[in-house]
Order: sequence, then C-alpha cells, then structure tokens
Amino acid sequence: MDPPGGAGEDGPPPLLRNRDFQALWISRFLAGLGKESGEVAYPLLCLLLSGSAAHAGAIGAAQVAATMVAALVGGSLADRADRRLVLLCCDLGRLVLLGVFGAVLLAGGVAFPAVLAVAVCSSALMGVSNPVAMAAVKQLVPPPQVADAAAQNQIRFFTTSTLGAPVAGALFHLGRALPFLAEAAAYLLSAVLVLCIRRPLQAPGPRAREPWSLRGVFGGFVFLARHPVLRPMLTWIVGFNLAFTQTGAFLALIATAESRGADHVQIGITVSLAGAGGLVGALVSAPVLRRVRPSALFLAAAWSAPVCALALAAVPDVLSMGLLTGCVFALVPCVNAVFHGYIAASVTDEYQGRVLGAVTFLCLVSQPVGVLGVGLVFEAAGPARVFLAMAAVSGLAALSSLSPVMRDLPRPGDVTVP
Repeated sequence: MDPPGGAGEDGPPPLLRNRDFQALWISRFLAGLGKESGEVAYPLLCLLLSGSAAHAGAIGAAQVAATMVAALVGGSLADRADRRLVLLCCDLGRLVLLGVFGAVLLAGGVAFPAVLAVAVCSSALMGVSNPVAMAAVKQLVPPPQVADAAAQNQIRFFTTSTLGAPVAGALFHLGRALPFLAEAAAYLLSAVLVLCIRRPLQAPGPRAREPWSLRGVFGGFVFLARHPVLRPMLTWIVGFNLAFTQTGAFLALIATAESRGADHVQIGITVSLAGAGGLVGALVSAPVLRRVRPSALFLAAAWSAPVCALALAAVPDVLSMGLLTGCVFALVPCVNAVFHGYIAASVTDEYQGRVLGAVTFLCLVSQPVGVLGVGLVFEAAGPARVFLAMAAVSGLAALSSLSPVMRDLPRPGDVTVP
C-alpha cells in the first residue's frame, strides 16, 4: 500500500496535490460553513417568531452542550466504527433534518420547541463528526506534513467562523427558510466529497472490540492527563479559553466601547479588527510553523495574552483595543496547528478519536464559563477589572509554558508514536 497522501519514491507530494486530504478538507469546510451559518440563523428565527432573546440564548446554550457531549461519543465511534460511514451518516442525517425543517418553514410556522429540537440534533451530529474527521487526517497525510495539514484546518475554521454570520444574514433576509435549505445543500455536497476519498480513513486491521462503557468513552481524558507534552499544552489552551474565548473577548470590547461612548461604527470596526487577527494568523500559520520553533510559538502566545490584557486595561482608544486583541488571536491558529499536529503524530490511530473528543469537550466547556465570567465581572466592577481578570487568568495559564518539556518541543513531524 502507498504511504498516506500517495507519496512515491521521491517523497510525498505537496499537500495541495493530496486529493484525498483536500476532499476531506472541502467536505469539512462546507459542513463547518453550514454549522456556523446555522448558529446565526436559529437565533434570528427565534427572534422573528417570538421576539424572545431568552429563547435565542437558550438555543445557543443547548447547541454548545449538545456538541460537547456528542464529541465524546464521536471520539469513541472514530476508534471503533468505519469513519467514512460515520461521516456519511452525520452529513446525510443533517441533510434530511434541515431539508425537512426548511420545507416546514416554507409551508408555515413552527413552534420554539421544534426549532430547539432541530438545532440540538444538528449540533449533536456535528459534534459526532468533528473528532471522526480530525482522526482521519492521520491516514491521509504523511508524518512530515501533519503540521501543515493542521495549519490548513485552522484556515478552514477561521474562514467558516468569519463567513457564517454574513451568509446566514443575507439568506435570512431573502427568506427565513433559505439558510436551512442552503445548510442542507452544504451537507449533501459534503457527503459526496466524503465518497470521493479513495484511501481508507483509518489504519488497517480490526477496530476496538471491548464492550461499550463510560470508561472507554472517557479514555481520552486519561490519555491526555498522562501524556507529558499534550497535558501542559492543553492546560494552557483551556486556561486561555477561559480568559480569551472569542465571544467573551468580543463582549468585553463591546461593553467597554459602549461605556466610553463609542458609536456603532466604531464598535463594529473594533470587533472586526479583533476577529481579523485569527483569520490572518490562520493564513500565515503554515509558513510560520516551518520557520519558528514550537517552543517559541507557545511562549509567545502564552505570554502575549496577559501582556495584551494589561494593555487593554490602560489604552484609551477603542480601535487600539481591537488591534491588541487581534494580535493575541493571530497567534492562536499557529498554536492550535502545533497542538493538533502533535496529536496526529504521537497518538496511535486506534486512540485518535477518543483523544480528539476529549480535547473538543474541554475546549468547548471552558468557553461558556469564560463568557459568563466576563459578563459578571464587567457588571460588578467595570471594564478595567475585566481586563485585569483576563490578565490574571491567562497569566496563570501561561505558567505551564515554563515547564522543561515545553521549553524544548520538537516539531510535530519529528514526533514518533511511543
């Protein structure tokens, strides 16, 4: 059998010529764009139907909770079942779900419980498919290119996050059913691309046959807790998410700008500057990873967060606050790419899914906690204390970057499975 990615005697081809990986990437791009647009379309629909912001917030919280729990199930399935079949079932399930929902909207009105049920089911299917798709990368990309593949995945994530809201808004303006019908079409194309992948999405040999148990589902947490490199990395990532989750940072910027009398145009530009940092960082992450040592990347990302948070507490101009936050977010894709490159390189295929499911759960559970914390601190103590609290939390998380193992990290392509 040929090496992953179709490498020949002269080495693997460039990642952009790896047709199987690119088919998976485009498939997940379409699914991710559908998911991001849906996260905007559901609240818009709730506000249109009932005018209730509480209903809209409940849907958002339910979606996050469903994705978190489903990621653990998806991780276990990735290590036990046929990954291609799981991806197809998830895409086709969402195709039917959103297609029927869109048709019902065209025919007449729907009640809030129906909207909530569709949103939760769609998010659960996305939660199952995410660790399965990430686990498959190891089989499609040769070891020297795992970091580049992870970097390209960061471009997908930040691009869909950027495009999802305007796409949903534009479609919703034309018709309330259109965002959901377009989302269904995206899942259809995603499923077709999964079928176009020629190589197997998992290592040859029988899958895990131990009885299904909670211990097996949560095995990824045990693996991460015992891994000498992934444990401190994930500790920092979770701590960073508590302080600088995107929604929480945007909330702090918006609330601070409003308290200083900024108009809506200034606030919009400030948030756009902050959000653009992540997309810019994703676009340059591949060349940065080839030129900068992983240890230097982690140190820069870890300590830029508390430094910039302290600066945010002092800088008077709201546009400068957006630029500072964008600088922090610009380093995130590089760190994420290194981290997922380590998982692909150092975790055996039969354990990839459970580890990725645990990572997804921990990253998701820290985000709403961070957003709630920002809101509570701002309401109780004002903007300066919010940024001081962000500096304290991110500074504590940054201490993990000073451990001996973090000061001498190899490149992901140089890591071998123990």
